[in-house]
Amino acid sequence: MGAGIIIVIVIGVLLLLAAVYVVSVYNGLISSKNRIEEALATMEAYLKRRYDLIPNLVETVKGYADHEKETFTKVIEARNKVMSAVGFEEMSQSENMLKDSLKSLFALAESYPELKANQNFLELQKELSKTEEDILQSRKYYNGVVKKFNTDIERFPNSIIAGSFRFEKKEYYKIDDESRENVKVTF
Repeated sequence: MGAGIIIVIVIGVLLLLAAVYVVSVYNGLISSKNRIEEALATMEAYLKRRYDLIPNLVETVKGYADHEKETFTKVIEARNKVMSAVGFEEMSQSENMLKDSLKSLFALAESYPELKANQNFLELQKELSKTEEDILQSRKYYNGVVKKFNTDIERFPNSIIAGSFRFEKKEYYKIDDESRENVKVTF
């Protein structure tokens, strides 16, 4: 065999290895992107469950504290805003508003001992607490897969392949500063 044939074979093997690497990175990024979409869909399913529980909870509390209409209105408005949110950013902001209004509703319920003893209220509160835990876990999972994806597309030489195929960083699920504050309830 001549030197030219050996050079062609070596170049061919190198090109084949490069192609295998590109395909491998691309498929890995597609898998990560799909995990992000799955994580977001799971979070949305838990959020939908929360939205379905809220009207029942509000109606139960209403029976005991009918004069607290402002709190009920805020909870329902926040729920409706989240349900009509378009895009990740709007959903995230609306979610924070809803979480704050639910804190106010539970703080209000603390003022009514007979409500706190109501079996229906206790069951709804328990279901909502479990759902909140599921939402928290799904947010952690979502942020974890986003972290992996973002790291993968920024790492060299993956960044060249990711840029070539227009993979873009995904946003983490965050709460806003207002949601970090304690809810103030006055009577």
